Amino acid sequence: MNEQEPAPPVPAAPWWKFPLVWMVIAGPACVVVAGFGTLWIALAIPDPVVAEDYYRQGIQINRTLADKKLVPALVGRNHAATPGNDMPAPKRAAP
Repeated sequence: MNEQEPAPPVPAAPWWKFPLVWMVIAGPACVVVAGFGTLWIALAIPDPVVAEDYYRQGIQINRTLADKKLVPALVGRNHAATPGNDMPAPKRAAP
């Protein structure tokens, strides 16, 4: 009986020749690039600073709206479907 010699082992391909490896690497690489992009945007375009007297400005806006017969949300929210002449007058804070 004639036995066949086993075939010589095929050398394994290097890791960078497998497409699945690049798919696994691509996800984290995209996240790192997006993180640096977000960092660049955050440093290049800072958020505006909130005014120090924001509360006083808000009260002034509410007074302006009340003067124009527009009611602040807390007063008018339950009267959205009520006719304008039946709406309660807005409460004014003491100065």
